[in-house]
Amino acid sequence: MISRYTYKELVWVDLESPTQDEVRGIMEEFSVHPLAAEELLAPTLRPKVDLYPNFIYLILHFPSISHKHNGGFEQEIDFIVGKNFIITTHYDLIDSLHEFSKVFEVNSILEKSNIGDHAGFILFYILKELYKTLGNELNHIERDFAEIEPSIFGGKERDMVTAISHINRDLLNFKQIIRPHKEVLDSLELSGTKFFGVDFSYYLRTITGEYFKVSSILDGHRETLLELRNTNDSLLTTKTNDIMKTIAIISFVTFPLSLIATIFGMNASHIPIVGRAGDFWFIIGIMATITLTIFAYFKRKRWI
Repeated sequence: MISRYTYKELVWVDLESPTQDEVRGIMEEFSVHPLAAEELLAPTLRPKVDLYPNFIYLILHFPSISHKHNGGFEQEIDFIVGKNFIITTHYDLIDSLHEFSKVFEVNSILEKSNIGDHAGFILFYILKELYKTLGNELNHIERDFAEIEPSIFGGKERDMVTAISHINRDLLNFKQIIRPHKEVLDSLELSGTKFFGVDFSYYLRTITGEYFKVSSILDGHRETLLELRNTNDSLLTTKTNDIMKTIAIISFVTFPLSLIATIFGMNASHIPIVGRAGDFWFIIGIMATITLTIFAYFKRKRWI
């Protein structure tokens, strides 16, 4: 699907799951190098920046946590940025791009804001919106923290092991996906300054600042998760120790009782007490005395 937006002399073309013919037509219209056109038709493993004579080719991957997409956890967006045009290509519905296109279209019609005099400014606003969305994705994780903490102290430690593991997986994937952004954004600043001029470098540094905000929030969430995991593990260990202590006490109490029952149940010719009047209650009394003595000793030691 091809969506086209204009602002004065600037053109933004958004390609969502384009066909080979659609890509070829757009590439011919904007004189895009065939090598770049080929890369648009296949996913890439790593983000990058390439500087061509008449455009900048930027590839970035963005994570998604709050909902699943056809491409899984990772979403790729390709940017081809010329002096007066920008082409974005993606194979998933990118919510932040969709929302920005509405704002861009309204501003274009009403001419409410001064976007800028070259397409680099459109790239700036798109990237700023994308990093803002990443912050919102991390807010989704923060809401999970708010649910996990009371559950940990509410006796649901075992259930929280799975919940914490899922969040840890999400944060780890998030970190792995955005880790290369710093290097790519540094390269973009060099290429963008060379292509659009020194004055534009401020806006590119601002994008790098947006990345650092997201990275800082992510690191904070990972530290919070580590604290929650340590707390949960401590409570689980304490609960397990209590169970083992209870089992040990029961074993300690039942052992002498079993020993007494075994001795008096032996098939011997003569066993003291056995066979006399009231022998049963006498044996029960011995067992009860031993049991109460053990419990009293444990109580005094504060083991129970």
